[in-house]
Parts: sequence; C-alpha cells; structure tokens
Amino acid sequence: MSGRQQSLVDNLLPRLRLPDEAGALKGPLDLFDAKVSQLWLEIGFGGGEHVSAQAKANPDAGIMASEVFIEGIAKCLSDIDDMGLQNVRLWDEDARELVNLLLDTCLDRVFILFPDPWPKKRHQKRRIIQPDFLIELSRVMKPGARLRFATDVRSYADEALTIFLAEPSFEWLAKTADDWRTPPPDHFRTRYETKNLGDIAPVFYEFERKNS
Repeated sequence: MSGRQQSLVDNLLPRLRLPDEAGALKGPLDLFDAKVSQLWLEIGFGGGEHVSAQAKANPDAGIMASEVFIEGIAKCLSDIDDMGLQNVRLWDEDARELVNLLLDTCLDRVFILFPDPWPKKRHQKRRIIQPDFLIELSRVMKPGARLRFATDVRSYADEALTIFLAEPSFEWLAKTADDWRTPPPDHFRTRYETKNLGDIAPVFYEFERKNS
C-alpha cells in the first residue's frame, strides 16, 4: 500500500466501518452521512471500482460493501475519498457475519460479482453461493429486491445457477441467452473482469426475491 492508502486505512476506515454489535444495524439507513432511501449490499468488492461507480451513479442508495483483503479495501477507500462519496459503508470481515446481523427485508439490491471461485474441487465448499447462505440472503432482501451474480468460471456458473434455481424464494429473470451473456446496462466493469482470468466469458445472472 502507498503511504496515502495506509493513512486512509488508519483514519477513514474506522469512520466508515459498519458496526458489528448485535442490534446496531436496526436502522441501517441512518448509518450513512448522505440521505439515502435504499439499502444495497455488495459482497466481495475486490478493488472497489464497482462500489464507487454505483455509489456515484445512485446517490440515493446506501451501499454496504464487504471485502476481507486490505489491499482492496485501501483502493476502495481511495475512490471514496477522491470522489467525496457519502453513501458507502464498509465491512472488512466475512460477509456472512454481516448478513446475519441485518434485519429482515431490509435490502433493496445485492451484488455478488466475480467471487473467489475456489477452483480446486476440495475447496469448492468454501464458495459463497451455498443453499444455507441463499436462505439467509432471502431473509434480508425485500420482496422484489434484485440480486446480481457474475462469474467467469464455468464450474461456478453451473453450480451457482443450480443452487439458485433450487431456492424457491428466488426467481431467475433471464428470458433469452443474451439476458445472461450480455453485461446489464447498469454494470460497471471491474479491474478483475478486464484481466480475463476465467475459462468462459463473464455471465450475469439476475434474480428477484419473490413475494412471500
């Protein structure tokens, strides 16, 4: 990290870090410096390019962004500082712990973009998309809330779609192949995405939380 990034980690991150006490997230919209009317969650934001771009484009959305790697957090902090963003709060622990703290039906939108695919067979149980986690996500999403999952790893694309389709609270919104092969109009490319490290072209699965 650069000296500036280390300074942001030391001084800005503590001000933007989401609280981890039980009950502290009961009024999550009040956690943001800006006045926001929606609550979004991005899980595993990498370098934060997507977080900062969405935050700038959607000032009415309070974005909770989760990432465990300090280098990515530092890059995101740089964007937040440079762009003067007031609608982003950060979580630097396991995203599943954050979801467990959230109130029922509080999220308007969720992004899980290019998560770690854990390519080795023996490690794939560590993938974030698991049946139990989807049940917990469905608990905290409002009816009609959208979830976007993207990956460029074939085995993860196939496995994740199978898990999503088996969870009755989510509806896959694709009608044609172009709906998942083409980046959505409001997608912002990430640094990882431009590296083309996967074994397929990126796929974008869009789901909606069904009405209970």
